[in-house]
Amino acid sequence: MKVEQEIQHKRRVRYKGTHPRNYKEKYKELQPEKYPETIAKVIQKGGTPVGMHISICVKEILEFLEIKPGQKGLDATLGYGGHTRKMLECLKGQGHIYGLDVDPIESVKTEERLRGLGFGEDIFTMIQTNFANIDQVAKEHGPFDFVLADLGVSSMQIDNPERGFTYKKEGPLDLRLNPQKGTSAAERLKEVTEEELAGMLWENSDEPYAEEIAALIHEKLRRGEAIETTTELQHVIEEALSFIPEKDRKDAVKKSCARVFQALRIDVNSEFEVLYEFMEKLPEALAPGGRVAILTFHSGEDRIVKKAFKELKKAGIYREIANEVIRPSAEECNMNSRARSTKMRWAIKAD
Repeated sequence: MKVEQEIQHKRRVRYKGTHPRNYKEKYKELQPEKYPETIAKVIQKGGTPVGMHISICVKEILEFLEIKPGQKGLDATLGYGGHTRKMLECLKGQGHIYGLDVDPIESVKTEERLRGLGFGEDIFTMIQTNFANIDQVAKEHGPFDFVLADLGVSSMQIDNPERGFTYKKEGPLDLRLNPQKGTSAAERLKEVTEEELAGMLWENSDEPYAEEIAALIHEKLRRGEAIETTTELQHVIEEALSFIPEKDRKDAVKKSCARVFQALRIDVNSEFEVLYEFMEKLPEALAPGGRVAILTFHSGEDRIVKKAFKELKKAGIYREIANEVIRPSAEECNMNSRARSTKMRWAIKAD
């Protein structure tokens, strides 16, 4: 007797209306080039579509860099490639831009996206490396007429729960820009002492409850409790701040979660050390009269950039620097809430 095997038809994950709950269900936002109307609606409401990164201060950056056809430039933080695309358009088919990115996952997608827009190898080159290696890149491809660095983490990295960059979504507590190298945030918590952790939270994000949070994290780890996911860390922070009056607690927990995740991300990726190295090597990578624009997103980054520009101008290496920060317009902040904390600083190398 022939037994017929029933083949089960596995349906694809459906996009459940306008508010899909799962990251992978958001196929419209994850393929923005195919669904421009959906993306336009999300942006119009002041949101950033999942899997996308809306470039900030594009107008201000282009006005300052004064890119001309035939020039050679560097996007030190390629990310989603939005800034790179606009800079490439300024070249009008003449010149070259090199894009650096440490993220092996997003950099591949971005290169493919830019190639699809018609930017071939004759005008654009993607290099997977940390921008601290700007000296090596400049030695082979420089010097550069213009350089852009958009610091921090990109929206598409934050939106992917598998990367563990945000407390708002359940995922592994990773936080590495390059998940193939280094130590995850979960492992890092096991390595540092309570005092080191408190110092990290204070120095990297000015966390006012650094000691309380560090103490509870270490107490739980000593008891053998797991802090391996973003949600588990969020719950520890909530418990550590349980002494705050109930009417103020929710807002305090939200702010502390954001600061703790920022502090861990900075530590795991050695972001301050990398930025110091980049700022030190930057002048040698610029051509005489070369221009550099840098976007920062928190006070720690801005202090490093401001101090380096000021000291190097005093030494005569930079001809001119921004005396005041440039901020995104109110209109841009309304369209993109992630632009609110942005500061832009610039410098021009001496001839």
